[in-house]
Amino acid sequence: HSCAKMVRQASKLVGLLLRPGALAPVQQNAACSAIGLRFKSAMPEPVSYDHLHQKDGKVLHPDLLNESVLKTQYAVRGELYLRAEQLRKEGREIIFTNVGNPHALGAKPLTFTRQVIALCMAPFLLERPDIDKMFPKDAIARAKKVLAAFKGGLGAYTDSRGNPLVREEVAKFIEKRDGVPSNPDHIFLTDGASVAVRLCLNAMIRHENDGVLVPIPQYPLYSASIKLYGGALIPYMLNENQNWALSVDNLKKAVKEAREEGKLVRGLVFINPGNPTGQCLSTDNLKELIRFAHDERIVLMADEVYQENVYQDERPFVSAKKVMAEMGEPYKSGVELLSFHTVSKGTAGECGLRGGYVEMSNIHPGTIEEVYKCASINLSPNTVGQIALSVLVNPPKPGDESYELYMKEKATELASLRRRAHMVTDGFNSLNGVTCNFTEGAMYSFPQIKLPPKAIEVATKLGKAPDVYYCLKLLEATGISTVPGSGFGQEEGTFHLRTTILPREEVMTTFVEKFKKFHESFMKEHS
Repeated sequence: HSCAKMVRQASKLVGLLLRPGALAPVQQNAACSAIGLRFKSAMPEPVSYDHLHQKDGKVLHPDLLNESVLKTQYAVRGELYLRAEQLRKEGREIIFTNVGNPHALGAKPLTFTRQVIALCMAPFLLERPDIDKMFPKDAIARAKKVLAAFKGGLGAYTDSRGNPLVREEVAKFIEKRDGVPSNPDHIFLTDGASVAVRLCLNAMIRHENDGVLVPIPQYPLYSASIKLYGGALIPYMLNENQNWALSVDNLKKAVKEAREEGKLVRGLVFINPGNPTGQCLSTDNLKELIRFAHDERIVLMADEVYQENVYQDERPFVSAKKVMAEMGEPYKSGVELLSFHTVSKGTAGECGLRGGYVEMSNIHPGTIEEVYKCASINLSPNTVGQIALSVLVNPPKPGDESYELYMKEKATELASLRRRAHMVTDGFNSLNGVTCNFTEGAMYSFPQIKLPPKAIEVATKLGKAPDVYYCLKLLEATGISTVPGSGFGQEEGTFHLRTTILPREEVMTTFVEKFKKFHESFMKEHS
């Protein structure tokens, strides 16, 4: 009110001063100038927000980025990887066991997959009169079928969910595997399974109180993506003493604590077979998860990208969708399930081709449309990855020209992976102060390293987590690039590292020997 009164009085005074004949022109100018100065001094100075817009002459200064981006961490390509890359550029030989990248460590692509891709990428080859002498008949037939479905060839966009032919092939693969119908329109093809995971998390997370249950240890894709989208990671611990067993009691405890903190628990991630822990879930485990998700009204996120990578016979891979269907109602149609798969793992190992999918079961049709809209922003998944996925889910059949070679290549690689799983696990367990559960599946071992107090003290003085310090020393001494357990989450007071089992068998022998020599030296130095 007082401000309004002052404005009215000032306006009246200005009117009197400017009235014709009231003052001489010189006097008017002086009076107005005085009033102008008075008004200016009474008004607040304009606020400058320039310090929030640019710094050191840069708008995209690291200090001025999205806060969620700054908080996001991804250990698999973190400090250890960057140091390993630096050493590689300096001429050091590095064994990159930090990421599940089979071909980079010597795995060979499956012949039939690459033949089909080659013909689709260079369709003019199909016009050669001698093409049947260059490629097997079934590869030629498959390439022609694919090209007929991909209007405009591999250089053209497809539907944002992926090509209809490939989605139909994925649906038939799921139906054959699980004995349960699958709707191609509820399948989204993506540039690897990671994109599918992020697509779903982005739709699920609305604000900082939306939480997603994630197993600890976990694959950092989940912690990084949840942080990036502004949600809350709700950890549930796996039991290392029981071969990384999953406990529903731990899940219930995690949900109870999260809800007491005001969190809304929206999703539950499980990885089967496990990354980084390598455990395989039993049918009973899956039933417990499905009942829990139903009772608590939580969306299940089934990361099943390692379903082909199983190295024991007691617990073969079984999909969550199959178990859910076998349980009958109310679970069969009452549990919301997102299932992920990829061409990057298994015996294909085609990480660089970026092909994957998510199948949405019991998800609201309106939500599927909204996800479709978001997928459309990227226009379409890449076409080469879609063809690799087509071959993965629809491989050569008995009687086809390529069938025997295809099956032989797959069986040979799986048998070798099983041997390497034993080599790595046995190697770790032969060392003092190291324990490692057997790698039942996936591509990794996750040993616990019992670090001596002196090592922890040195690491602390250097400002490093103890397991980071150990892994850095390992890298410098041997050229072996691993990932510290702190990047995946671990029980307080324990220290781990993750390594792949992917180096070829002849290299794995060297890997085990180098690791053993380093560990013994490290423990002696810090005793």
